[in-house]
Amino acid sequence: MGRQRLPVIVGFGGINAAGRASGHHALARMAYSALPRAAQERTLASLATLMGVDDSRDQEQYILDHTLIRRIENNHFDVDSVSWNQRFPTESNGHPVSFNIAKKHLPEVIPPDWTVQPSSDTHVNVQIHGQQDFLLPTHREFEVKAAGQLPTGFDPGKLYPSRSHPRGLQMTVYAASDALGSIGLEWETIRRHVSVDQVSVYAGSAMGQLDGAGAGGMIKARYNGQRVTSKYCPLSMAEMPADFINAYVLGSLGSTGASLGACASFLYNLRLGIDDIRSGRARVVFVGSAEAPINPEVMEGYGAMGALATDKELRQLDGIDATREPDHRRACRPFADNCGFTIAESAQMVVLFDDELAMQLGATVFGAAAHVFVNADGHKKSISGPGVGNYITLGKALASARAIVGDRALRNGGLVQAHGTGTPQNRTTESEILSRTAQAFGIESWPVAALKCYVGHSLGSASGDQLNATLGIWRHGVIPGITTIDGIAADVRTENLAFSSGHRELDPEQQYYAVINSKGFGGNNASATLLSPAATRRMLQSRYSAEEWKAWERANETVREQQQAYDDDMIAGRLQPVYKFDHGVLLDEDVEMDSHRITLGGQSVELDIVSPYDDMDPG
Repeated sequence: MGRQRLPVIVGFGGINAAGRASGHHALARMAYSALPRAAQERTLASLATLMGVDDSRDQEQYILDHTLIRRIENNHFDVDSVSWNQRFPTESNGHPVSFNIAKKHLPEVIPPDWTVQPSSDTHVNVQIHGQQDFLLPTHREFEVKAAGQLPTGFDPGKLYPSRSHPRGLQMTVYAASDALGSIGLEWETIRRHVSVDQVSVYAGSAMGQLDGAGAGGMIKARYNGQRVTSKYCPLSMAEMPADFINAYVLGSLGSTGASLGACASFLYNLRLGIDDIRSGRARVVFVGSAEAPINPEVMEGYGAMGALATDKELRQLDGIDATREPDHRRACRPFADNCGFTIAESAQMVVLFDDELAMQLGATVFGAAAHVFVNADGHKKSISGPGVGNYITLGKALASARAIVGDRALRNGGLVQAHGTGTPQNRTTESEILSRTAQAFGIESWPVAALKCYVGHSLGSASGDQLNATLGIWRHGVIPGITTIDGIAADVRTENLAFSSGHRELDPEQQYYAVINSKGFGGNNASATLLSPAATRRMLQSRYSAEEWKAWERANETVREQQQAYDDDMIAGRLQPVYKFDHGVLLDEDVEMDSHRITLGGQSVELDIVSPYDDMDPG
């Protein structure tokens, strides 16, 4: 087998309840109290720009209070007064129900029990005999009141001509633009070094676009007496984040799509990206996910399963009466006494280069994505219940890390990003799997991070939150603690694991790997093996000569300057998302082709394909 290309992480971006991913600001918000004041102030400034706050220092407490998990704010919906239609049956009881109504509001098909007579030129009188069901518009209190929301005041749709895009797609544009800017290289520079068909984009939404501008609006419109628009259906599709990135951010003609695996969807897409890099099918890959599920309809569905933490259950956990509001900041309590997960919105993106391209362009190396392993649970008692497939994915992820970094580094130089949802079932089953896996590989005290306690569970984007936060852990040298808990639950297995409710410092130079773990409904298990920046640099130095390494270092100085300038400009509010609508559209007349090559607007795609089955004769 020839030399494998290493998928290195050269850029990342996104937005979630902790803020902007690039510049490691989201992680800095999670580990805020453990950082030096200079780092805190820079992250405050980043958040202030997002939130429209003028003076980040004077408004520090406001910024901290209006990020991370908190009470659902009215820009999503009013949790104290949610609109719904109550069934309202009527019975005439010998006396017809009578009312006047404008002719234009009559149904096209008059029910058989209705008698309709004109009462004026514009109105009619309706008399109903017998039984008739009505839907009465009313309001009710929502049982779940906490969510991981984007920072207060941040509206991605106002940053570009969003044209009634669903919120998840607005967040996609922001995340992809952020990841692109974080690379420190102009996109046109990258494109000059890469064939047009060697760029891949894999991104999607586990739930699709279910708010009022997408499938939610399409499904509810006629039911609520409104019109269905032409945008509802196409913009609601689950792979639309990838389509938006191709069409409006990158202008990519390469491979694209979305692999869906419930809450493991981001890692499913990362696996596609890794495979493309390692096989040589692509040299540049954008991997991402976007989820915007904070609306009554979606939350009603998860709530009906008993999956979400309700206010009533949180009060019971804390022993407070019904007159007091629970601490919504502590709604998600992974591996502690808990009652359900906390839903969240997020869009996350990472950019992979093959190692040769990264060296050639001087790209900053934030780490490497070595493997993603995916396994199902097999036969199940319940489609939402956990199973045994995660043993395979975690075992393979650690075996992969061991094969790359060795036994000693495996035991002393890594961490695991637990799925850590905050449900009673997750705390017992995942801790059992983590503990037994660590024991099997001789890891005495495996550091466990559970970042959903800060940002909530963003469904298909959850492992994107975990991955980008891991890059921040390696940058700041801090593992955020599970700060929402008082202690580990009695039924959680802790052998060979290191849980902590406080922040923990680490030496990034002594870190070699991280495992990102994800468990999804339906038995969708995925575990990714990431290599730290220190481990990745050592691998690259062993592959390239000293002269090539020095050339990379010289080129990287300029890239780092551009990355710093990008972060400065974002903090200062000088940049807007990349959104190129109706820009550089290629038409039939822009295409030339023969049997060896297709040329599209000056960019070539080679057609001299060698058979991979040359040992088989079809004739």
